[in-house]
Amino acid sequence: MRYRTPLLATSGLALILSLAGCGDESTTSESADGTATVQPSDSPEEILTIKVKASAEAPAKTWTLTCDPPGGSHPKAAAACAALAAKQDPFKPVTSKICTKIYGGPATATVQGTWRGQKIDTEFSREDGCRLHRWTEVAPLFGDMPKVR
Repeated sequence: MRYRTPLLATSGLALILSLAGCGDESTTSESADGTATVQPSDSPEEILTIKVKASAEAPAKTWTLTCDPPGGSHPKAAAACAALAAKQDPFKPVTSKICTKIYGGPATATVQGTWRGQKIDTEFSREDGCRLHRWTEVAPLFGDMPKVR
């Protein structure tokens, strides 16, 4: 029993020392007057590119969206960011095999980019009840629907 305490203390100390070296990467620069400044490393920019088509033949409307603060070329960036923030996983694909045959229209959308540190590359449609529900939950992301010609 007397060997257990030093063994646990040694492994615990090794863990603490190894974690001490972990952290946010940063850049240190020294100015002419000898003072040092630390700047956080660049994190990947959170930007989404949204392409919406009213139908398969229609031209795509394309916007960019950034949140925190809302921006980009999206016409209603604040509403789109709020809709995304309200969902736990706004880009989770439909996994259900049992969906109602409610057709919401021919509109489709693709979303690509980075959201909350995750790479996003997903498609939205309104072809059945499950996909229509997924679309509706983040509808501000798609802006005003273009008219079908």
